[in-house]
Amino acid sequence: MSQLDGVWAVDRISGALPPLYGCVKRIHGTRGTTEFGRMPGMPFDVRGLELHYRAPFSMLVDRLEPRNGGFFGRATLLGREFGEFQMRRRDNVDEMKTQLIKHIDEAHAMEQNVLRMLDGMISTTDDPEILDALEHHKMQTQNHSDRMQQRLEAHDATPSTVKQVGGVLGALMKMPLDMVRGEKSGRNARDGYATEHLEIASYELLRRIAQKAGDEETATAAQEIIAEEQAFAKTIEQNWDKFATLSLQEEGVTV
Repeated sequence: MSQLDGVWAVDRISGALPPLYGCVKRIHGTRGTTEFGRMPGMPFDVRGLELHYRAPFSMLVDRLEPRNGGFFGRATLLGREFGEFQMRRRDNVDEMKTQLIKHIDEAHAMEQNVLRMLDGMISTTDDPEILDALEHHKMQTQNHSDRMQQRLEAHDATPSTVKQVGGVLGALMKMPLDMVRGEKSGRNARDGYATEHLEIASYELLRRIAQKAGDEETATAAQEIIAEEQAFAKTIEQNWDKFATLSLQEEGVTV
């Protein structure tokens, strides 16, 4: 393990650097990122006690030296120093809470996207039984969103405005595109089934992170939400024959 490995809070000392509120450097081995809140990180390579940023920031290099249990840093641009900063190691408990809040926030954003997706499904569904199941799950989904917001508030955090970012959210964002096309019943079922399992996976991860962080209320909420997502996925499973028949009928195929 390198002396630089870990999560470091970064504070400005002097020069042309901005205030650096909330700035952290995450370093593991020969790689790391400089991060500002929820914005994408700036990746760099670790070369001894120098941090060499990758394109498009390759003209930047941070030069470090040990000081007072942390590191004193000189920010350079094309070899010329333009600012000074200090790095202090983040407390593991604080970092655990930061990661927990991030996963709760992503779960809340996910539920907001699912609500929009369910609205699209409801507007394109004619079968009364399926429509009733969708309406019921929409109420459950709103409750899931509310519970995640409550868990954020319990940690003195608020939902992020950066909601459409890779992973689960990226997958969800493409699904409503299918709703403007034909064969809506089959596509709705397929997308709904995939979404439920994406949600289940996300909450399984959140539950375990919450347990490691000692947040039993969030862990319990995640487990209860998982059960409801599994139940709705089961409802879709039990109706695949119906979805296939409806899909064919929508395309003018007599069954």
